[in-house]
Amino acid sequence: MPPKRTKSATSSAGSKGKGKGNRNRSPTPEENTDHPEDIFPMVLTTATQELFGCRTDEDVTGESPYKLLKKDDIIQDIKTRAAVSDFSPVKQIVRDYPEDEILLVFDRDFTYGQSFYLILTPEAKDRILNPPEPETPGVFESESEVNKTPEPKQWISLGSELEIDEESVKETRGKLWYKFSRVRRRFGVPVSFSDRNTADAKDGYLECASYQDNRFNIKQMQRDCGMQAVPRLQSSSAQTQWKSHRNNFTQYKPRELSEEEIKSILKADSLKNFCNSVTARVLKALQQEEIMNVFTDDWRALGTGAEAGDWSGKASEGLMLYQAFTDQKYTKDKNISSINWHPTIYGVIAVALTTKEEGQLNESTTFDIRPSFIVFYCFSDPTTPQLLLECPDDIFAFEFCPTDPNIIVGGCINGQVVLWDISAHVTHLQGTQSSGKKASVNTDTFDLDDNKENKAPVVRFCAVSALENSHKARITDVHWLPRTFEVTRMGLPVENKYNISVQIVTCSPDCTIMFWDVRVPKLLNQPASDKKQNVDQKTQMTPYSVPDTFKHLDRTWKPLFKVSLPKIDISGEYAPLKFNFEHYTCNGNTDRNTEADENVDGSEIIPDYSQLRVPSAKSLTTLEAVNTKLYAGTEDGEIFYTDWKLEKDDSGRLHSAKPLHCFNIHHWLVNTVQRSPFFKDIILTTGGWCFAIWKEGVMDGPIILSPSSEQVCTVGCWSLSRPAVFFIGKDDGSIDVWNLLEKSSEPAHVHAHITNAKITCITPWSYSPKQHFLAVTDDLGTVRVFEIPKILNLPSRNETLSVKKYFEQEEDRLKDYLKREELWVKQKMEAEELQKKTESDRSVRHPLQEIGEVNMKEYSEFETLEESILKDMGLQPATADKRDT
Repeated sequence: MPPKRTKSATSSAGSKGKGKGNRNRSPTPEENTDHPEDIFPMVLTTATQELFGCRTDEDVTGESPYKLLKKDDIIQDIKTRAAVSDFSPVKQIVRDYPEDEILLVFDRDFTYGQSFYLILTPEAKDRILNPPEPETPGVFESESEVNKTPEPKQWISLGSELEIDEESVKETRGKLWYKFSRVRRRFGVPVSFSDRNTADAKDGYLECASYQDNRFNIKQMQRDCGMQAVPRLQSSSAQTQWKSHRNNFTQYKPRELSEEEIKSILKADSLKNFCNSVTARVLKALQQEEIMNVFTDDWRALGTGAEAGDWSGKASEGLMLYQAFTDQKYTKDKNISSINWHPTIYGVIAVALTTKEEGQLNESTTFDIRPSFIVFYCFSDPTTPQLLLECPDDIFAFEFCPTDPNIIVGGCINGQVVLWDISAHVTHLQGTQSSGKKASVNTDTFDLDDNKENKAPVVRFCAVSALENSHKARITDVHWLPRTFEVTRMGLPVENKYNISVQIVTCSPDCTIMFWDVRVPKLLNQPASDKKQNVDQKTQMTPYSVPDTFKHLDRTWKPLFKVSLPKIDISGEYAPLKFNFEHYTCNGNTDRNTEADENVDGSEIIPDYSQLRVPSAKSLTTLEAVNTKLYAGTEDGEIFYTDWKLEKDDSGRLHSAKPLHCFNIHHWLVNTVQRSPFFKDIILTTGGWCFAIWKEGVMDGPIILSPSSEQVCTVGCWSLSRPAVFFIGKDDGSIDVWNLLEKSSEPAHVHAHITNAKITCITPWSYSPKQHFLAVTDDLGTVRVFEIPKILNLPSRNETLSVKKYFEQEEDRLKDYLKREELWVKQKMEAEELQKKTESDRSVRHPLQEIGEVNMKEYSEFETLEESILKDMGLQPATADKRDT
C-alpha cells in the first residue's frame, strides 16, 4: 500500500463548487491534489459492494484490503446503471486501462477522504501488490556478544531474609536416646525363617491402637473446603405425530335443468299465480325506490346528534375503510417504516419501504439487487404507484419540507441523509387527482426495469451526506426546523432572515442528534454569467433530469453540529430512536417577517436553495423565547428530557449538557414521541406494553400512565380535530381509540382485525372539516386509509378547556401522590427507629423478669397440652365445674 499523505487545506468539496463549468465535467486524478495521481478515491454503495464482492469488513478488511475487479464487469455496470453507477466518474479511465483487471483498495482509515480508491496504472498496481522486500538488519559484530554468559548482580537485602528465618523449622527440645542390645552368644548365629500363627507366640504380634489423649485438646480454627452447585438433571422427551401432506382439489359443477323440466316449470300454474300475486308489489317498490332512497340513514342525514354534543346516536362509531394500497412489484418482501401525506395535493400518500430481516438473504446463486424506493400512491389508482423516489439505501424516516412540499428529506439505514426535489413531477401528481387519469408523461427514460408499460417516473436523489460525517447507525427519526428560527453552531436559536425551513434534525442509535443546514456552507464568488446559465438550465430541466437544487451538498454535506447524550448518574450514553421538540410560533413577528410570510404563501416563486448562503451568526438576533429542550425515547424504553444547546467547560471546549431527567417507563423500544396539536406542552409516548402522557415542566414523571396491555403498543398518534382523542396501534393488528373525556382507564373503541400483521405506522390527515382520514400501514407492506367518523372528528362543546382542566387535575394528583409517598417513607423510618428503641429497652430489663416470662409461657403451653390429652381420653371436666374451680 502506498504511504499515507497529509491532506491539504483545500478540500475536494470546495473545488467542486467553484464555477458552473466544473460541475458537468468528470473529475480526473490531475485535478485533485489530496491524493497521488495514480489513484482515484471513491464511495461504493452497499448494492455495488455486493455486486462486485467487496463488502467492507467481510470481503475486504484492514488486513486484506485488496480486490481485483474485472475491467469488463466495470464497463458492463456503467452501461447497465449509467449515471447511477459509482464507476461513472472514471468511465474513460477504465476504458483506456491496458490490463484486464483493475485493483480496488479498501481504505478503512479514510486516508484519501473516501472508503475506497481505485488504482489507475499497472505500475502502481504492481508496486502495491508486490512491495519491495525490507532490508535485513546488520548481524552482530562478534559472536562473543551473543554467547557471553551473564554475570550475576550483587544481592541487595530488602528484608526478605527475616521472613525466611521466621518460616524455617528449628529444634526446640532435646533428642530422645534409645539403646538396643542382644545376648552375646547370638551374634553370628544363622537365622531360619518360617511361617507361624500370631497367636502361637506371646510377642508374635503387637498392635498399636489409636486412642484419645486427654492431655491435648487441639481446636481447628480454619478449614479449606470447596463447594460446587450442580443443577438437577432431568431427561424428558416429546414426539409429535407427523402426517404426510397430500394435494387435494375439489371442483364444483352447476346443476342444470333439462329442457323438458324448464318447459314444465314455465307451463305450471303455480308460477303464473306467483307472478300475478307479486307483480303489483314489485312495481310499487320500484316506484318508491325511484322517488327516494329508502336505505338512507335519517338520523345521520339529520346531523343534529353529534353536532349538538349528544353522543347517544349509534351511527358511524367505527373506522370505515376508504381505500387500500398495495403493489406486488415494489412491496414484495418489504415492510413500511414511515408514511407521510402530501401537504397540498389531495389523496397523495408516500411510504418508505425497507427490506424484511428474513428476506434479506437470497438462496439463489445469482445476485438479486433490489433498489430501495419511496413510493407515492393516490386515491384514483390504488394499485399503481404514481412516483418513485430512488434511495441509496433503505429509508427508515422521511418528511416533507413545511415551506416547500417539493423538497423531501430522508434518513438511510447506513446513517446518511438524503434530499429529493420533485418540483418537475408536481403536475403529474396533480393530474392524477383532477380527472382520475394519469397525466401523459414521457416514460422513455432510464429505469431499472426494461418493461416500459405503465411505469411510474423514477426521481433520483439530489444530494446525499458524506458517509464519514454521517451517523454510524440507521437514522430512526428526522424533522425540519420551523421557518420561524434557525440555530448556530453552538445550538443558539436566532432569527431566520429567509423565512423558510433550511435546517434539519436527525437522531440515531449511535447516541447522537445531528443538526444539518441545506444552504451553501460558505460564500462562493460566482460571476453573473454563471447565474444566468443556472436560470436557463432550470427552465430547460426535464422531469427526468437530476435537479441542481442541492448539488452543492452532494457527498460533501456535513452536520452543523452534533449533540451527544450522556447518561445522568452512570457512565455511558443514551441511544435515541424518536424525538420531538416544540415548534416556535413567533407571535411577535416584525413587519418584515409578515411580508415574507405573505410572499411564501401567496407567491408561486420557489426558493432556490443553491443561491442561499449561511449568514454570519454575529449579524443575527438571538431569540430567547425559543424552547431548546426536547423529549427523546431510547431503545431501552427510557424517556429523557435534554437541552440541545452546547456548553463550554473550564478549558473552553464545547460539550453537551446532561439530560434534566430520565424515566424508564416503557421497558422496551420507544416508537412514538409526539406533541399534541392543541397543547404544546403535552407529549404522547408509546413503547412496550403501555403508553404515557407527559407535561413539559413536570419533572416527577408522566401525568398519565396506561395499564399494561396484553399486546405490544407499536405506534401512537394524536387526533387532529379532537384534543381528547388519540389512536394506539398494537402488535396484533388492532387499533385502540382513546377518549380521555369518556374513559381514562380503557379505550373508548377497539377496532380489532384491522390487519393480520403488526401495525407499523399511523398518520392522520384532515382534508376538510367534514372529511378526516387515518392512514394505517402493516408489516406486510399494505396501506389502508380509513375515514374517521363524525363522532371522532367533531369536538364537543368546550372540549379544549375540559381536556386542559383534566391534565391540570392529573398534574395535581401526581404531586399529591409524591407528597404522600414522601410522608409514607418518613413514617416508615420513624416506625423503624421506634422499633429499634423498643428493642434496646427490652434488652436492658432485669434477668429475673425475663425468666418469669419464659416460665409463664412454658406453663401455658403445658396447660394447653394437658387439656388436649384429657379431651382425647374423655376425662375433660365440665365447663361449669372448671369455671367454679
